Amino acid sequence: MATVLKDSLQTIQTHRALSPHYTELLDILEEIMILREEYRRRIQRETFPVDEKLITAKMAGGFPLVDFSSVTGDLTEPQQYFLALLEIAEKRAPGETNEMARKIIEGEIRFNDLIYESFNPLPEEEEEAADDEENSSFDLVELFIEESLRPALEMVVTRYGAAAAKAGWKEGYCPICGREPKIGEIRGKKENRYLFCNQCGFEWNYRHIKCPFCGNEEQQSLAYFTIDGDERYRVDVCNECKRYIKIVDFRGAKQKADLDVEDIATLHLDMLANDEGYD
Repeated sequence: MATVLKDSLQTIQTHRALSPHYTELLDILEEIMILREEYRRRIQRETFPVDEKLITAKMAGGFPLVDFSSVTGDLTEPQQYFLALLEIAEKRAPGETNEMARKIIEGEIRFNDLIYESFNPLPEEEEEAADDEENSSFDLVELFIEESLRPALEMVVTRYGAAAAKAGWKEGYCPICGREPKIGEIRGKKENRYLFCNQCGFEWNYRHIKCPFCGNEEQQSLAYFTIDGDERYRVDVCNECKRYIKIVDFRGAKQKADLDVEDIATLHLDMLANDEGYD
């Protein structure tokens, strides 16, 4: 993992030089990745045990290996990681996250509830009303809630990812944790499209002519757009559900993309997609 971290930090440095307007976000990502590596090494046990006897049935039925429809397990280690992540936000907005940390430590806020709400969000109307009451620092808090599970879920990927891939998962959401992808990559001579889960780090092969969000397979309502001068990046869009996913293609550069970094370094594509009416 140390080699992977070194490569990631080098990619971040490259993007800093190419896109200085992303420097602050890339600085935050760099701190997250260093802290993630530290907590990878700290994990003592499986936070999310998987019943191996059910893997085949779950994959065939479209059920992720880890079920977040209820959150009842011991999340002590992810909580410790989350509290460490909050310190990254605290440095940038002093005082705003210390109160949340205190409430979690003293039991006023249940960390398990934060995880449940992350995977089972409020209806859109309620969510918009709640967002109006929050300040900008809580954008980072939402990111950290998601990130807090990453080292523990990576253990599931390491142990069962090959079985999930072999099962021929056909859904657009992650077979490990159920999150929807934000970004993917084109690979190989056959131009296979792999989707990436920011939550657990798993990648899975997914059909080109199919929307990962609504399952639409009508070619005339599926499209993509690129930015002039950089064909390595594109946005796949669906005109049925009005959703999009970013795709990178580094085959010409003969390198594998670091999709954690590329997701941050391509936020301009998110803005373009939003401006065109895609979510």
